[in-house]
Amino acid sequence: MHTVAVLALDQVIPFDLSVPIEAFTRTRLPGGRPGYRTRVCGERSEVSAGAFTIGVPWGLDELEGADTIIVPGTSDPFAPLPGAVRDALRAAAANGARIASICSGAFPLAATGLLDGQRVTTHWILAERLAAAHPRLEVAPDVLYVDNGQFLTSAGAAAGLDLCLHLIRRDYGSAVAADAARLSVMPLEREGGQAQFIVHDHPAVPRGSELEPLLAWLQDNLAGSLTLDGIAAHAGMSTRTLIRRFREQTGTTPLQWLHRARIRQAQHLLETTRHPVERIGAQVGFGSPTAFRDRFKRTTGVSPNSYRRAFGS
Repeated sequence: MHTVAVLALDQVIPFDLSVPIEAFTRTRLPGGRPGYRTRVCGERSEVSAGAFTIGVPWGLDELEGADTIIVPGTSDPFAPLPGAVRDALRAAAANGARIASICSGAFPLAATGLLDGQRVTTHWILAERLAAAHPRLEVAPDVLYVDNGQFLTSAGAAAGLDLCLHLIRRDYGSAVAADAARLSVMPLEREGGQAQFIVHDHPAVPRGSELEPLLAWLQDNLAGSLTLDGIAAHAGMSTRTLIRRFREQTGTTPLQWLHRARIRQAQHLLETTRHPVERIGAQVGFGSPTAFRDRFKRTTGVSPNSYRRAFGS
């Protein structure tokens, strides 16, 4: 039987730990046979899980014979990885074990060096910090999971379930995975990527900066037909000076800032109104429904209608 070892590090996130346990222990093959043997393993017999502690029945030696190892996230992703855990994961990988992380579990897995040179993901809010801490990784912040064959990583908590269902499908096919998805009340495949869950805040307005009045004016006039020349004229600058000041004070260009502001306003309208998508596109300044849909999907990873189904009131 396929053995799954779920690694319980200190300060483990309980949801991340429970997702693979639930997904794999409930998987049934045709005829009702269990598809997996699941073990919770760790260096210590008891670990903290925030508001409570968790008993860990199996030690690190169980990793040696595991077919799949899951590394859940921890509340402190920058905590040093114990040497014994690092060595056990490396040894398991050398033996051919498949190793996957959930959410911030990408940090301890990356600390082993096993992910070097690979494309990976983690919770979107931690993506930049993962890339800074481990520059040998190619961090993709806008996907639910990344499958590199032996090593896999997933995004924020719920994406761990997407990853587990993907592994079940790899092991036993779509029919078994679909049954596991139904038990979890989850679609076997979700449309779009992690980008659909990223909160695209209003682009930052530097307080007290030279551009603050201009950015506030742009925010109030998103529905207008704004051009680079028109923005520069309103600011009393040449277009070249405007672009330079924008890059210095916002880190982006005027038109990129404007696109982000318009999409964020569109997200708000999709969440709070029942206005038709075409009307919302016009309300936030897009010249055609096609241009609005294309820009919205490029920014969020999903269509406006899909976004409304997920987040509409």
